[in-house]
Amino acid sequence: MASTYLTRTPSGSGNQRTFTFSFWVKRSGLSSQQHIYCQSYGSEDYQFRMEFTSSDEFRLYNSKGASDAINLKTNRKFRDTSSWYAITIAIDTTQGTEANRAKIYVNGVQETSFATATYPTQNLEMDANAGVAQLIGVQYKGNYDRYFDGSLSHFHFIEATQYQASDFGETDSTSGIWKPKTAPSVTYGTNGYFLKMENSGAMGTDSSGNSNTFTVSGTLTQNVDTPSNNFATMNTLIRSSNGTFASGNNKFTTSGGAWGSGFATLGMFNGGGKYYMEFKGASGTKIAYGISDFKSSGVIQRTEAGETRYCGEYANSYAYHYGGNFYYSGSSTSTGYDSFTSSNVIGMAVDMDNLKIYFHKDGNYQDSKNPASNNGYTIVAPEGVYLPTITVEDAGATVNFGNGVFDTTAVASAGTAPSGGGIFEHDCPSGYQALCTKGINSF
Repeated sequence: MASTYLTRTPSGSGNQRTFTFSFWVKRSGLSSQQHIYCQSYGSEDYQFRMEFTSSDEFRLYNSKGASDAINLKTNRKFRDTSSWYAITIAIDTTQGTEANRAKIYVNGVQETSFATATYPTQNLEMDANAGVAQLIGVQYKGNYDRYFDGSLSHFHFIEATQYQASDFGETDSTSGIWKPKTAPSVTYGTNGYFLKMENSGAMGTDSSGNSNTFTVSGTLTQNVDTPSNNFATMNTLIRSSNGTFASGNNKFTTSGGAWGSGFATLGMFNGGGKYYMEFKGASGTKIAYGISDFKSSGVIQRTEAGETRYCGEYANSYAYHYGGNFYYSGSSTSTGYDSFTSSNVIGMAVDMDNLKIYFHKDGNYQDSKNPASNNGYTIVAPEGVYLPTITVEDAGATVNFGNGVFDTTAVASAGTAPSGGGIFEHDCPSGYQALCTKGINSF
């Protein structure tokens, strides 16, 4: 959502003492102040907001002139860019006990440890649900700034009721993971709304029945990565130091005249199924796609072989390079491999049951190796897990783990989808899955 936001101005104020927010959030960028929600009179003197701080805490804040009406900042850090967080904010300033006037829940559990804890006075009217602009994904104080960088889903606002997290989510009986209730039994009130964010043409549509629809400013990208099916992205915490991320951490770029690598948030282990993904260049020419062994000791390409080495140049790494070479554990071959450019879609199928790897260029599998024939290049059993890897030198590349998007552009025409979910440019091979939670759980 970076540099984009949703906005709506209600016809008037509603209940400003009792209300609930509940939403799911998956972060991309870290270590900068980012607003999830803001209502403002044009300055920070009268403003309600929910945000991630520059130190990655979550903060619920409401100013009233020169004083803080509420300031709850968590001790915990929100630095996991691979997972969705479920956050519920439950306000009722009519309560006699101050800690009951403002509650924060994360993944179904109420937060009780705060670095800063200022609660509202009894019966205080907050600036939320006021008759001024409601902003999702940005702050406004005379200008727009502090944009949220990540994904949002199932964004609820309810007036006049203080609900609990359990009204919006529940623990999955099989996995033990907190999951959303897609149709919670709640009463929204006049100004309430429910933004599912599941329609690419109407990301601000209200599904509460109130028609309190938001206007989209900028271009929001809808994808299939949801709290119910979490897809891999590139991992901002494990990368070469000359690399940067964009587009929901699915785009990796380097500069400085040296190779650099980015690695996925989800890995593939020996005997753990079959996975398919696609890559496409975004800038420059020196690009390679492949897999790297993340060992049980935590060693990968970055630490084992140095930050300026490319995937395939060292043990237990395999990659298809732009010049038409297949590199594997320090050796290479050009037999049967075509060169590629940024205009080509490169597919990679990894069979962890039979320890085979396959690459195609625009749907044409290289070196006559095809998943349907089970004749791929043999890979060594990893000491830990194999991580999908992008390696580039003064270039950029994007990965489609099944979101159906390269950078910010949707696939031209979707191929056969895997049963566990996902949208790809080309057919997903039979028996293969996207690298996502449903795909992993299918094996």
